[in-house]
Amino acid sequence: MNKFFPLLALNLLALPAGAADPLTAAVAEVGRINGIALACQQPALVSRARNAVLTTAPKTRAYGEAFEDATSASFLAQGKGECPDAQTLARQLGSAEARLQDATGVGR
Repeated sequence: MNKFFPLLALNLLALPAGAADPLTAAVAEVGRINGIALACQQPALVSRARNAVLTTAPKTRAYGEAFEDATSASFLAQGKGECPDAQTLARQLGSAEARLQDATGVGR
């Protein structure tokens, strides 16, 4: 699990300057997990991650790009590592979804 922290740091550094806001960071975190799910052939988690962003985050280009950029970087980086098991990835996605909801105020 510790090997995911450097990947997260790299993904967050790659985001635009506006990424300092909690909502962009939350969208990027869901994108990071989406990239891992794609690379590890977890289609249910891919669908869940995309749905979380589509139904929770505002529909703006900036958030879409943050999600797609994080997804792409994570997908490419995952090819160099071992896939986490589906339960671990689902737990990570659940935490990221909660942060996304907190950042948008949805679900309160």
